[in-house]
Amino acid sequence: MGRFKYDSTAPPIHIEDATLAHLKVVIGVKLRRQESFMMTWQPVDGSGDGRMTAWIHPCVPLLFVFDDADVPPIDPKRLEAIMQATNATGELILDHLIPPPT
Repeated sequence: MGRFKYDSTAPPIHIEDATLAHLKVVIGVKLRRQESFMMTWQPVDGSGDGRMTAWIHPCVPLLFVFDDADVPPIDPKRLEAIMQATNATGELILDHLIPPPT
């Protein structure tokens, strides 16, 4: 289970490595184009928070931490689906991308 950390104060979002690799590409493309956007998720860490949204902006530091040293393969169809959904609404919604804890 990898982690996505946005800014230096918020707790990390726990995301499995393959999904995190796809998000890294999508977020990287958006920020390289200077496109800010919202990202929404339901925390799965038991914090009690029902839903969180962050404004993702090129000026805020990001950190992608992978548990495995090997680079996960990128599925072009999955990548395109995530990018299209984000572009359609202006929001990257992670609900269906982060599996609930088992």
